[in-house]
Formats: sequence, structure tokens, C-alpha cells
Amino acid sequence: MQVLVLGGTHHVGRAVVETALARGDDVTTLNRGVSRKPAEGVRPLVADRTDPAALRTALRDDTWDAVIDTWSGAPRVVSDSATALAGRAGHYGYVSSRSVYAWPVPPGSDEGAPVVAGDPSSDDSTDYAAAKRGGELAAAVAFGDRALLARAGLILGPYENVGRMPWWLRRIERGGDVLAPGPRDRPLQYIDCRDLAQWLLLAAESGTTGAFNTVSKPGHATMSSLLTAAVGAVGSDARLVWAAPEVILAAGIEPWTELPVWLPPDGEAAGLHDGDVSAAYAAGLTCRPVAETVIDTWAWLQAEGDPAGRGRHGLDAAKEREVLASLR
Repeated sequence: MQVLVLGGTHHVGRAVVETALARGDDVTTLNRGVSRKPAEGVRPLVADRTDPAALRTALRDDTWDAVIDTWSGAPRVVSDSATALAGRAGHYGYVSSRSVYAWPVPPGSDEGAPVVAGDPSSDDSTDYAAAKRGGELAAAVAFGDRALLARAGLILGPYENVGRMPWWLRRIERGGDVLAPGPRDRPLQYIDCRDLAQWLLLAAESGTTGAFNTVSKPGHATMSSLLTAAVGAVGSDARLVWAAPEVILAAGIEPWTELPVWLPPDGEAAGLHDGDVSAAYAAGLTCRPVAETVIDTWAWLQAEGDPAGRGRHGLDAAKEREVLASLR
């Protein structure tokens, strides 16, 4: 399969490129050429895709079987790309987000849940949910029923530049008592970027289109299995000290950001770890064990260092010590 990856240097894009090459696909990337060297075996096209003229010049009159687009900025950029490629590619896979659903997302909801408004021509990227929805609409306008909208949730695994799993691994590396948000059996719903990449390419190959919630089944992992795997991967003397959700919230700790991945089991955010993914699984999605994701993320951190965005997530050490002291 001839695949064009728009981006291809970070997180999901990098995973798509590596997975496609491993499958034997003919891979072209289009990006600015400033973040990382092209992977060996890739045909690199260099352009700033926010410039429509530069985009069209770089694309020339080439054709592809499928396009994978991981853009998370202004919808207009997706529109420019999809419009330019509509007559030259058979499939357009856009990595969207479950953030497109109207808040709060009801637990157990599927792809039919209400979505936010979006404008495919917008240059505004400040509202992430609206920008992703606008990107969906842009892909759908240009490619019609040949567009795949992969509504990913929490994306973990190697190359994660948001910094959620990297923060946990680095915190556990420091050792000592580690504040662990309970309950231990809190079900999690996420996807390894490599599993998402594999599914995007499978969908392109099979002609699967439409909107899909592309994350694991709820409970594929728990807070305990995730953090226990992290302790095992790092091999430090870290000891998980579990705290009830009410203790965490009473201390003013922000779920998701200060304690990455974790959300309380009740409240308006509960649905983020409880979406219906039966459609994606029926279309071939599979998810690897949590330990594999954690171990491989740690190996990547050791080999390449911390991602630039890691500082956006994580709990202040003084606040953690304060809560730990209250539990003794």
C-alpha cells in the first residue's frame, strides 16, 4: 500500500511510519523537516503544510492509496490538505479525539453521542474540541465516505510527547513513597500509539471509514496494573501509597493533569474511561497488554530522553509530600 503520512515525526505519526514500514508499505511523509531526520526507507516531502501553496508544490501530482493525518491544530489546515489530496488518494484517515463529544461525555456512549460544533474553515486552534471537530468535518467534506475519523482517547506508549506516562515513570524512578490515586481497580481506557497506528493502516487497507472510538475496552488496564507495571519496568525502590479519590480531591489535586491518566470514578469526567468501543473492535482493533506499553515507554525514555512536553503534567513534589504525610 502506498501511504502518505502528514507529519510522521512525533507520537502517533512516528508510530504510523514505523508500523507501515514494518508492514512493507511504501511510505511518504510530509512535514517541515525540522524535528527529526526521516526514518530510513521513507520518501520525505518537505513543506510547511500551513502554507497551501507550499503544500501543493510538495505534493506535486503524486498519488497514494491512503493518507494518514495526525494534525491537532487549526481545521483549515486539514481542509487544505484533504482538498488537495481528494482526487489523488483513495482513503483519508484523520486522527481525531473523543474530545469532540459534547461535555460531559456520558459513560457507555458510542459514536452516536452528541458532538461539539466545528468549522472546517477555521484558523482557530485554541478550543481543542472544536478544532478536532472542525478537522473531522474538513476530512469528510473533501473525502466523503472515504474518510475515517479515528476518535482516539488517551494515547500512551513510546514517543508520547504529552508527558503523561513519562511523568509517572520519572516519578517512580526517584523512588520512595509515591502517591497513587485510587481506587486500585479503577478501570482505564487508553490506546498504545502503535496499536492505533496498526488499526489506522488496517482500516485504510480494508476500506473502513466513518467515525470510531479508537481506544481500549474499559478496564483493559487499571490504575494498579498500570502503576505496578511502571514500578516493575523502572526497578526502583518506589512504594505505591494508595489514596482514596476523596482524599486526592480534598487536597486540591487536579485529576488528569497533576496525576496523569487518573480520573475519579464518579463525576462528569467518568465517561472518559468508559466509552463504547465495540465498533472499532469489530473493525479489527486490538490492544497489547499494559505491561508491554509501559516497558517499551521506559525503554524509549532511556534511549532518547524526556519529551519536550513532559513538564505540562505532574504533581508538585511538596504537594505530594503533604498528602502522603496525611496518610501516615
